[in-house]
Amino acid sequence: MFRKLVAECFGTFWLVFGGCGSAVLAAAFPELGIGFVGVALAFGLTVLTMAYAVGHISGGHFNPAVTLGLWAGGRIPAKDIVGYIIAQVIGGILAAAVLYLIASGKAGFDAAASGFASNGYGEHSPGNYSLLSAVVIEVVLTCGFLLIIHGATDKAAPAGFAPVAIGLALTLIHLISIPVTNTSVNPARSTAVAIFQGGWALQQLWLFWLAPIAGGILGGILYRTLLEKND
Repeated sequence: MFRKLVAECFGTFWLVFGGCGSAVLAAAFPELGIGFVGVALAFGLTVLTMAYAVGHISGGHFNPAVTLGLWAGGRIPAKDIVGYIIAQVIGGILAAAVLYLIASGKAGFDAAASGFASNGYGEHSPGNYSLLSAVVIEVVLTCGFLLIIHGATDKAAPAGFAPVAIGLALTLIHLISIPVTNTSVNPARSTAVAIFQGGWALQQLWLFWLAPIAGGILGGILYRTLLEKND
């Protein structure tokens, strides 16, 4: 179990550092050409690479919503949930701390003013989308993400390609929802950067726990009851 928790911590560190790091360090400079597409691709690549690197150890969740969705789908036991989520949140916070240290090396950097890649709705949504829009998109996309994860890792699926499908799915999810919420679908990712933003991001953090978890559990239940072949 210790190896599993270390793998989850490291994998979530990589996801937050790579994904949020691309937003904080690179996307802020238009001349570098990263933009929303680059950030979306960065998040997808972090999951793809870590799924291959440590997925065989822990299952490669890196996300409390994925852990709970896999539990709802009957893929993991309930006794693993708390440890996995704690490891994921710790990994995310460590990544955000390193990212903050690096970003602070630029004169004038202000995590609170910049938003520090935090998730938000209303006036803190990149496209000024409402709370309702944020709830719907986070639930729907996390549900879809879990359906893809369950399907790609099903014993009947082609072996060895699950990380590719899952990484591309996360890229697609970001391409859709960055303008709405800056894309969470991952409470650990949202918590990590919200701590360093320190203001509105913490006040709105409740949504980015509840909506992804609800979507994740829904996706797990739907796959288990409607799509999975019962031997």
